[in-house]
Amino acid sequence: MDKELITRINVLAKKKREEGLSPEETAEQKELYKIYLKQFREGFSQQLDYVDIKTPDGTVTPFKTFVKKQKENEKE
Repeated sequence: MDKELITRINVLAKKKREEGLSPEETAEQKELYKIYLKQFREGFSQQLDYVDIKTPDGTVTPFKTFVKKQKENEKE
């Protein structure tokens, strides 16, 4: 995460609580939230690449593959 991004989000959040934001600042805040959430989701997805699921029968499957198979089984 970009430290400057988080700092600016926090500054705008504090200002919003204390005195309110101008329309430009509100638009900036929304855009910064979008950027933050995108980065967070990408990082979380990368973490899931290193997670494996061990089933009761002893097989080990990457998490994303396991979830994909579970969803396919639910559709049937």
